Amino acid sequence: MTMTETRQFQSEIPAETAAAFDSARAEAFGERLVDLFNSGALSLMLSIGHRTGLFDTMAGMDAATSEAIAAKAGLDERYVREWLGAMTVGGIVEHDPEGATYRLPAEHAAIMTRSSDENFAIYGQFIGVLGSVEDDIVDCFRNGGGVPYERYRRFHEVMAEDSGQTVLPALEGHILPLVPGLSDRLAQGIRVLDAGCGRGKALNLMARLFPNSRFVGYDLSEEAIAYARNEARESGNANVTFEARDLSDFDRTAEPEAFDLVTTFDAVHDQKEPLALLKGIHRTLKPDGVYLAQDIRGHSHVHLNTDHPLGPLLYTVSCMHCMTVSLAQGGEGLGAMWGEEKALDYLAAAGFAETEVRTLEHDIQNNYYICRP
Repeated sequence: MTMTETRQFQSEIPAETAAAFDSARAEAFGERLVDLFNSGALSLMLSIGHRTGLFDTMAGMDAATSEAIAAKAGLDERYVREWLGAMTVGGIVEHDPEGATYRLPAEHAAIMTRSSDENFAIYGQFIGVLGSVEDDIVDCFRNGGGVPYERYRRFHEVMAEDSGQTVLPALEGHILPLVPGLSDRLAQGIRVLDAGCGRGKALNLMARLFPNSRFVGYDLSEEAIAYARNEARESGNANVTFEARDLSDFDRTAEPEAFDLVTTFDAVHDQKEPLALLKGIHRTLKPDGVYLAQDIRGHSHVHLNTDHPLGPLLYTVSCMHCMTVSLAQGGEGLGAMWGEEKALDYLAAAGFAETEVRTLEHDIQNNYYICRP
């Protein structure tokens, strides 16, 4: 918003309000909105760059023309050229106008390619996936209800990539060691359940790491379970099974004292009946068992989340996925930002006598709850 536009807007509001109107604040907010729109647009282009492999292609090239980049990537040059325009003005790709060449700096490629340990381009996909259900969400704002899982065509795919960065690399060396002696027990052989397993990435990895243990994965999505089963077959994991299952009645249907370890990875908050799931987990644990839960780090009170580094993103994901898929089932609609305080209340209500909250340095997004019956 320019100063002229600010003054024009100020002249249109009541005199008593105009007297307290801070023009500098309005102008600063207008500039912030412009930056927000640019960042949102770039997020979509980051997603395209990731999905088409353009970042991976450019990371292996010196400065090159749009024709050369498109040819190496096997893509249409006209689209690549326009994408490069967005990447250039967005400060992600460098451009030499004399040679009409483009280059992805090594420092940018280090956190934007599949060969890197932390590929931030993955997260740009959430904007497009969530945007695809915007009309459905607007309808829910007006009429209530929710958006069912099947409307999110790529959500499990994107979450599997997310898990591939935050969970899988840290599972053996950081997450499982949060529970003293757990890795030794897994090596010796125990029975493990992953509730809300999605595509089963974590469970299939554990099955490969600990062949003496037996693993079971439950998830509501038939598509995700089919993917998990296929990966298990391809990996030769004979010690893992997957089942498509609605866990909203798990408090009544869980097999009593059946598992030594139960895990959930960012799964509780979008369940139809999260407390029923937690009660079922408590019911199905052996007396000396342990429940290890990864869930979104945050507070149950919005004013305590104003300085959260991922706050806007997490509330948006919650509104446009986690909360609404629960409401679509007639559920509670707890949402991703239920927060540590409420999580501890729910765990206590589920019957857990002891809960410890841990964090990992590499993971700014999640808490880890270690719960014992």
